[in-house]
Amino acid sequence: MFSILLVMLIIVAVFMIAIILLQKSEGSGMSGASAASMFGGALTGAAAGNFLTRATAWLATIFFVLCALLALVSAKTANNTGVSDLRQELTADAVSEQSPAPVDVTDK
Repeated sequence: MFSILLVMLIIVAVFMIAIILLQKSEGSGMSGASAASMFGGALTGAAAGNFLTRATAWLATIFFVLCALLALVSAKTANNTGVSDLRQELTADAVSEQSPAPVDVTDK
């Protein structure tokens, strides 16, 4: 489940990067030449801004939902594995401090 969500998150991130780069900025960005040529002029003008803005909002929402789901799945799998590595190390240190050191009783 974790792997599927992670792959989906990466795909959404790549799409979101592409959509953000296509948006028109003050410096005209990539949208000036590439959007008109790739989409045959369909993404130019006000329609392009409206579509790209909505697509960015939807992709950002999906991105944050996937991040939350990944965090929940990760926390759930960490709890199912039992004791964490840090807790095992801390309890091992505490046990070693409590046990007395071995005494050498050999006669010389």
